Amino acid sequence: MSLGQQLHPHLPFLRRYARALTGSQGHGDAYVRAALEAIVAAPEEFPTDVDPRLGLYRTFHAIWSSAHLEDVPAASGGGREAIAQARLARLTPLPRQALLLTALEGFTIDDVSYLIDMDAGEVEALVEEALSEIEAQTRAKVLIIEDEPIIAMDIETIVRDLGHDVTAIAVTREDAVREALADRPGLVLADIQLADDSSGIDAVKDILAEFSVPVIFITAFPERLLTGERPEPTFLITKPFQRSTVKAAISQALFFDEATAPA
Repeated sequence: MSLGQQLHPHLPFLRRYARALTGSQGHGDAYVRAALEAIVAAPEEFPTDVDPRLGLYRTFHAIWSSAHLEDVPAASGGGREAIAQARLARLTPLPRQALLLTALEGFTIDDVSYLIDMDAGEVEALVEEALSEIEAQTRAKVLIIEDEPIIAMDIETIVRDLGHDVTAIAVTREDAVREALADRPGLVLADIQLADDSSGIDAVKDILAEFSVPVIFITAFPERLLTGERPEPTFLITKPFQRSTVKAAISQALFFDEATAPA
């Protein structure tokens, strides 16, 4: 198999990565093209002691680094991708590379160490720096709608551990709507079955009628939401839940929330 045939399956993913790294498809494709031109001009210099995908990304990074690109242009268009790109653009180049290579491209820490020519400890520190910066960008006020005290306390601890503030813990539909209007949250975590037999679904509908806010449902009755008869929630966690699952859902919901996107 020729080198071109070995590299061809990886090019769509390299283009995706280059777009996320540079902020636009045009800029990203220019760097991918330059990397391919360098490989064609000197195929004997292409790494042969590693997987072809690693060699391709290594060549790309050599081209990208030599250009000393520091500023990522604002993403064009709108939607979730533009919001994500706005967050990534706030990161300095090395942490951005480390985060994208691990989280988006699925490379191991050792792989990234090879790709950007840094030791594994430095790569891990860069990833942590990037995640900390994104967490700072997505800090929010959170309303918890949950009538079971122990579960409510557990969720509150998770929220505060992530660096967010809890505006209130509501136990009924009426409480939830009142608290939401009194101090508009940036995120709502809601159970379905509430203390007075009122519905968390109805509470969320009332809140969303007043303003837009991301919602994560945490419930022992997911079948009440997964009916296929109406738009189903993006984030639905089943009780009993894993703390890591709740943390991941909170981070994901806020990462793509337009209200917390960098200006």
